[in-house]
Amino acid sequence: MMTVSQIRESIAPELRELNERMTVTLDSSNELMNHVICNYMESKGKQLRPMLVILTAKMFGQVTPDVIAAAAAVELLHNASLIHDDVVDDSDTRHGRKTINAVWDNHIAVLVGDFFVSGALREAIRTRDLRVIDTIGRLGQMLSVGEMDQICNARFHNIDEENYYKVISHKTASLFVSCVRMGCYTVGASDADVEVMSEYAELFGRCFQLRDDIYDYFSSDDIGKPTGNDLREGKLTLPLLHALTVTDDPRHEEMLALSRKETLDSAEIDALIAYAKELGGIDYAFEAIHRLSAQACKLLDKLPQCDATEALRSLVLSLNH
Repeated sequence: MMTVSQIRESIAPELRELNERMTVTLDSSNELMNHVICNYMESKGKQLRPMLVILTAKMFGQVTPDVIAAAAAVELLHNASLIHDDVVDDSDTRHGRKTINAVWDNHIAVLVGDFFVSGALREAIRTRDLRVIDTIGRLGQMLSVGEMDQICNARFHNIDEENYYKVISHKTASLFVSCVRMGCYTVGASDADVEVMSEYAELFGRCFQLRDDIYDYFSSDDIGKPTGNDLREGKLTLPLLHALTVTDDPRHEEMLALSRKETLDSAEIDALIAYAKELGGIDYAFEAIHRLSAQACKLLDKLPQCDATEALRSLVLSLNH
């Protein structure tokens, strides 16, 4: 099994080309815009989404300029969504760094986010493939719908496991599905292979979000968000949702009422976190990751076996820990 670092090293030339492409696309005539973007791009993150575009393309063909443009498009749109999310959530930090809205203000953050969206569209158009352009357009809609679903679920308390998976399909998995589809389109993969890779990416996205949600129940400086941040924002995730299905626990009604409060203090958040852990919520979420990642690996068995396939298998299995 390859580590994420080894996978990144295996496609280092392609990632360098990706970052050079984004630098050109994000250049503007405005000095402040360039300054804000330059500071923001100093922390590029793992660039997992463009990695999926590149690895998928390598599985079925060669990495061409169209592949790099597609990878840049999805990475730019992903970053636009993060910048806008920080404004909506009034977030001061992301992964230990000050957000654009915290350093400057919401006005500048929204404009920079919009600039990233425009860059994503330009890169998609560069491929001259209507399927890639359509995928980027649909992805932008899906991300917005996912965010609205999450708001409605929190506001009207209609969150259950089915709705939870619906939200993460829209908010998280849709990005990964778009990545592999664009990787397939830009190298001419068959329709059958596109569908198999889309199923893999949906499962990968669910595992990815489940793992991120589990992080919220533990304290770590590496995660990039404080413990209980999801609950603080009114988001109920799978560990607590599972715990709340155990109706014979004497604390059930109290915890259910607490989970539906609009605002929670630190003591109430700690109580819900402890309750989720005690009633097996963390184990339940890990079991879901194990089950879904195994399904994803079986799908990869149907596809050409090469270094890229092994990298994709390793990426989903890495979420088991």
